[in-house]
Parts: sequence; structure tokens; C-alpha cells
Amino acid sequence: MFSKVLIANRGEIAVRIIRACEELGVATVAVYSELDRDAPHVRRAGEAFLLGPGPATESYLSIEKLIDAVERSGAEAVHPGYGFLAENAAFAAALEQRGITFIGPPASAIEAMGSKTRARELMSKAGVPIVPGTTEPVATIEDARKVIAKTIGYPVAVKAAGGGGGKGFRVAESEDKLQDAFEGSSREGEKFFGDPTVYLERYLPDPRHVEVQVLADKHGNVIHLGERDCSIQRRHQKLIEEAPAPAVDEELRARIGKIATEAAAAVSYTGAGTIEGLLQEGEYFFLEMNTRIQVEHPVTEAVTGIDIVKEGIRVAAGEPLSISQDQVELRGHAIECRINAEDASKNFAPAPGRIGSYREPSGPGVRVDSGVEAGSEISPMYDPMVAKLIVWDVDREQATARMLRALGEYEIEGLKTLIPFHQAILATEQWRKAETARDLISDRAWLKSLAAPAPETPAAEEGGAEKVEQSYTVEVSGKRFEVKVIGAPAAGVALNGSGTAGGAPAARKPPRRERAAGAGGGTGGDTLLSPLQGTVLKVAVEKGAAVEEGALVAVIEAMKMENEITAHKSGTVSELPIAVGASVASGDTLAVISSA
Repeated sequence: MFSKVLIANRGEIAVRIIRACEELGVATVAVYSELDRDAPHVRRAGEAFLLGPGPATESYLSIEKLIDAVERSGAEAVHPGYGFLAENAAFAAALEQRGITFIGPPASAIEAMGSKTRARELMSKAGVPIVPGTTEPVATIEDARKVIAKTIGYPVAVKAAGGGGGKGFRVAESEDKLQDAFEGSSREGEKFFGDPTVYLERYLPDPRHVEVQVLADKHGNVIHLGERDCSIQRRHQKLIEEAPAPAVDEELRARIGKIATEAAAAVSYTGAGTIEGLLQEGEYFFLEMNTRIQVEHPVTEAVTGIDIVKEGIRVAAGEPLSISQDQVELRGHAIECRINAEDASKNFAPAPGRIGSYREPSGPGVRVDSGVEAGSEISPMYDPMVAKLIVWDVDREQATARMLRALGEYEIEGLKTLIPFHQAILATEQWRKAETARDLISDRAWLKSLAAPAPETPAAEEGGAEKVEQSYTVEVSGKRFEVKVIGAPAAGVALNGSGTAGGAPAARKPPRRERAAGAGGGTGGDTLLSPLQGTVLKVAVEKGAAVEEGALVAVIEAMKMENEITAHKSGTVSELPIAVGASVASGDTLAVISSA
């Protein structure tokens, strides 16, 4: 077993991996951007190294900086978690070349499955059923039109070849929507995966999203841990996951489990991975393989009793799997709700901000995976996840009741989250019948009914004596240390890497009263205001153009999501003070639309 592991990630997954390492008796090393200096995962690890200076969004993506932190810390292995460099074959290869273990599959498997087109081709040759479509990238819109006309038809899914997690996924319902779908998918593929190429699939209008958890070791053992249903999604990104899948019986479970293990074996896979697929009318199609731990892995852990993260670490250390296929048994039912900083009433607009008071639910069968606390900042620079709430009970009905109880206990002040959405969707007849609820989630009127007044953080006590601890966080040559100072400290002074004054004390004052950031803004009269902070990726109208209510005006990226901003009324665009690449804040004017 390793003596020290570096976790090349942040937030809740970093904390989750640190916990697993602690149980295995393995020392841990955290890395952090300048924005994450006070994050819980940084304090939780045995050591921590700064990945700065530089843009916050790029710090965790720098292979050079991460390898430097590995070498300085003396870590023998790196766990990438998910996102960032978790499915980056170049990162895995760079570690392998330096004799550092990548806790995940070999670079060759990541490369084989990282390109969705290559993965589809490999699976097709291996006899694994795939969704009808192309197995090679489609270079131009003209090529796409020809392929669609000959073999696929509309509606068609346009997907980034290097995509995953809902990024780079667009649907063209008809030919007149193809260009926007093609360009949007290519743009996201380039931004998030460094690959603008796209491919085409037949779009299945209402399939169930069913995925299979696999584990494989270096001794030829490949097993599956049953399936998860992830059909409750918005913008092709998951919101609620459950295990086992309500539409899968024992016979189908064995069939899709065989598909999953054969797919993993076809690329000599090792570690934890997931075969994602679509289930419609009893037919199961391979969709893609995620060569990493998944956000929703806790529901599988809950029903199997198997710690997937620890199994992955053991496999990377050369140990065989601790369980065999005939020892895997599913018990009860588990549900996971993603607690994102989003405003469902505004079509899931990102809602970054600072958390006020914070209390997680507890009690029988309740688990919370989080990387936040009171005072934590949910930054627009990263994804909007605050935490994952997981519950287990003996069956789906009782697990639902337990989840509703736990959601009611969850207190997150100062921030808009998806808790009201989860409470609403779990109370519907559609959820009770285990339907996909796609029509409900796309119903703007229903979403608007979930609106609530913007929360406020509690006021600090007036005139109260400020408590100052004599513990300081300092950075010396980019490595984080906790230092206890004896005596009264000078106000606001800590040490930076060169030994001069700088930094900040570890203890913080209570947050000031402030309105939640993010999903504010709005529209009044002729003025279309930005509902969020972000970067303008696309401007779809011109000054002087006539627009209809609901027409696309701009696309704004915030918290790793593209958000389409539409016209609030019909009229003429009389003012358009935005441009591609510009930054906008919540409440900024995007356009003025004068009545015709």
C-alpha cells in the first residue's frame, strides 16, 4: 500500500478521498488554488500545496504544477477524483513516466475511452450494442446534414467527441436547429476537453439513463456492482441518482452487467469506472465509458456495502479486488440528490455566493458528502455543487420518505440551492411512478413556481467582542502550514512565503449580512438584465434587429455551464452593450428591447 497520496482535486470529492486514505492508513496531500486557501479539503489533508499563482480555473488543470507538488511532497500516487484531469491520458502518462502511480486506469484505456467516437467504434467491434450514429467525427455542418439524411434522421444528438458530464451535448429537433447545435457542441468540446470535433447519434426522446459500476484489478478480475438510474437530469446533466434502477430486473441486470464488464475488459481497464447507457423499451445501448470515479458512486456503495474509492486505491497499489462477482449483493434502495448552487425557478441559473449558517442533516440512513462549511464561498469559477445528500432505506418508497425528511433538515443560509426543486420533484406522481420527468423539468411555469425570496445571511451581533485565535495559516515556498503564535498577534498580520507580512489568520469573522449572489438580476420594462455573473460566449442578435419573445439573445457561461438568455418581450433591439468575451455581473444590462 502507498505511504502517501496526493489528491489532484478540490471540494467534496477531495474530502471523500482523504477519508478513504485515512481509513487505509495512508498520508494525504491536498492541492489548492488561491481561491481555495481556506477550503475544508485543504485543512483536512496532512499537507497542502498551492497551485498558484494563476487563474483559478486553470490551477487544477496544470500538469506541470501538479507534478511539481507531487515531487515536493514525496507522494507515491495521485488520485484525480473526477473532472479536471481525471480523464486526461496525458496526465496519467506523465505520472507513469516519472514512476508515480495514477490511481485510475492506464493511459491507454483513458485514451481509448476518452474519445467517444473511438469508444463507440471499439464497443461496436466488441459486439457491444451502441446507439445508432457515427463512429467517426463529423467535420462540418454540411457533412452532418448528409449523414443525418442518409442514416439517422431527426431529432439528432450532436455530441463532443471528448465530452462527458453533459458538456458538449446538443439536440437538433429539426434541420433548422442543426447549426446552433453543431456550433454549441463544438464550442463546449473545445473549451472543456480541448477537442472541438463532434459526432452524431440518434436522439432517443425519453430513454432511461442507466449506468453500470465496474471494478477491475491488475490480475484479470473484472466485476460489476449493479446499476444506477440517473434519468432525472437538466441540460443532460444529472440531478438525482438512485440504485438499483427501478426499471431493471434481475435478468436485465445480468445482461447489462455482462455488457459493462466486457466493455471494460476490451480496453484492459483497471480501477473504478462506469459504463453509461440508455435503456428504452427493453433495449440497452452503450453510451460512453467514464474512466474514473463518478459523482453518484455513493448510491452504489450504499446498496452493496462496498467502498469503491478504497477498492480503487487498493487496485492501484497492485492488490486484487477484495470481492468477487458472486459476493456482490444489492440490499435496499439508495437515492442521491445533488445540492447545487442553482436557482431552479430561473431555469437552473447558477447562483454563486457565500454560505451563511450551515447545518447538514443526519440520522439513520443519511450521508452527506460535502466540502463546505459556514462561510464557504461557492465561486462562479468552479462547478455549482455544494454537496451530495445520500439516503438509504429498505425500499424505494421508504428511501424517498427519508430523503424528504433529510432535505427538510438541510439548512444552507445565504445561498440559493436545488433543495426546493428536490423536495418538489420527489413529491410528484411522476417520481412515485419512476418516470423520467423530462417534461416537468423543462416546464418553465412549473419551475417558476419553485421561486422563493432571496435568503439573507444572519447579522453579526452588534457590539459583540471579536474573538481572535492565535492560530495562523502561513505559506512557505508554496507549502501550507498551521502556526500557533504565543501572545497577542498584530492585527491582520500573517507570514507569506518570503517571511514578510501577508496572508490571513485562520480564524475568520462571522459573515456580514448580504444578499445571496448569483441568480439575482431580472428584467424591467424594455431592459433585459443578466440573471447571473459570467462570460459572454455568444451574442445571437444585432442592434436594430426585431426579436420575438423567447428568442435567444446571448449565451453566458457561469460555473461551467452555458446559459441561454432569451428575450423577455417582442420588439426591436435598440441597445446591445455586450460582446463575445466580455464579463457581465448579475443585474448588468444585456440588451434593451423597445416595443414595436
